[in-house]
Amino acid sequence: MRIAHISDCYPPRTGGIESQVGDLAARQAAAGHDVHVLTATPDSDPAGGAGSAPGVTVHRIGMALPFELPVNPRAPAVLRSLLRDMRPDVVHVHAGVVSPFAFDGARAAVGQGLPTAITWHCMLDGAVLALRAAVRVSRWRQAPVALSAVSHVAARRVAQVFGAPVRMMPNGVDLDAWRPDPAAVAAQPAGEHPAGEHPAGEPRGGTPLRLVAATRLAPRKRASALVDVVAAAADELPAGSVRLTIFGDGPARRRIAARAARRAPHLVELRGRVSRAELRAAYDEADVFLAPAALESFGLAALEARAAGLAVVARRGTGIEEFVADGSEGLIAGSDAAMARAVVRLAEEPRLLAEIRAHNRALPPTFGWPHVLEVAAAEYRRAVGLATVDHRVRL
Repeated sequence: MRIAHISDCYPPRTGGIESQVGDLAARQAAAGHDVHVLTATPDSDPAGGAGSAPGVTVHRIGMALPFELPVNPRAPAVLRSLLRDMRPDVVHVHAGVVSPFAFDGARAAVGQGLPTAITWHCMLDGAVLALRAAVRVSRWRQAPVALSAVSHVAARRVAQVFGAPVRMMPNGVDLDAWRPDPAAVAAQPAGEHPAGEHPAGEPRGGTPLRLVAATRLAPRKRASALVDVVAAAADELPAGSVRLTIFGDGPARRRIAARAARRAPHLVELRGRVSRAELRAAYDEADVFLAPAALESFGLAALEARAAGLAVVARRGTGIEEFVADGSEGLIAGSDAAMARAVVRLAEEPRLLAEIRAHNRALPPTFGWPHVLEVAAAEYRRAVGLATVDHRVRL
C-alpha cells in the first residue's frame, strides 16, 4: 500500500506528534508499505537526512519562519501536485488545534477523491464551538473522511465538532525497548517499610522518592505547575524525601528554572533534551513519572514511563487514563493539590508504590506497535470504503 502522511510537524522538531508520525511511518515502511511524509517542517541537516528512516520518503514543503510556524502560501498548490503524481492508496492527515498545513493537505486529498483518514492529536477544549460553527458553514460534514483521535476523551471533542463517528487511533511505543532492565529492578529500594510504617523524619529507605517528568517545556504542558506540585509535596514530608528530574527543552525553560530555584531549591533538576536511550536508562533509576498537563490528549511520554515500569501520577480527564487506572498503574488526581497529595502518599506508603511498580513491570500496556498498526490499517480500510462512493468535495 502507498501511504501518504501529512503533518505540520516532523523531525528534526521534537514532540509527541513528531515522534509518533515518524515512528508510525518507519514501522509501516518496515512492514513493506511505500510510505511518504509531506511536512511543513524544514530540514536542519545540511545533508538533508534529518528525521528520515529506511523506506520513508520525506517531502519538506515548509519555509524557514520565526517560531517554526508551519505556514507556506505555496503549500496548497504543491500538495495538490505531489498527491496527483503520487496517487497514494490512502492519505493520513495528522491534525492539531491549529494545523494549517495538515488541513491544506486534507483539502487537496479530498478534492482529488483520495481515501483520507484524519487523526486528531490534541484536545479541542476551548475550540469546540468555533470549530463546530466552521464545520456547519463549510462542506466538511459531506467530506468522506475517516475521523479518529488518539484517545476516547479527545475523540469525544472531535465528535462534537463534526457530528460524525470518531474512532480511537492510539499512539504506540516499542514495548520491548522500554521494558525495565531486570538488574535495575532487582536493585530497586522501594518497599522496605510496610505501608503506614514509614519512619518519621527519615526519607523512604534512606533515599528520596525519585520523581521524573519528560515533556516539552511549553506553557500548555504545565512544567511550572509541576515545580509547585513537588514543592507542596516536599513541604509535607521530611527533608530529603523527594527529588524531581525534568527531561526536555522548550521556550519556557528559563522561566521554569527560575521558578524551581525560587520554589524548590535542591529538589528539581532540569536535564534538558536527551536521547531515548538516555531517557530509558534514567527510568531504571526512577520511581514515579509525573504528568501535570490538564489537556493531554494521549500522553506518549507517560506511556513510555508506564512501559518502563514506573508508577504514573497524572491529571484526571486526560488521555493518560487509557492506560493508567487510579490505584492500579498509578494515581489519578483531579487537581494540582491532589497531585501533591498523591506524591506524598507514594512517599509515605512504599508498599503501595512497590505494588504499582510490580503490576506495571508484570503487565505491559496494550499500545505496542503491532496493535497500533492493526488499528491504523482498519482506519485506512474505512477511509477506502468511504471514498468508493466517489464523493469528491471541494473544501
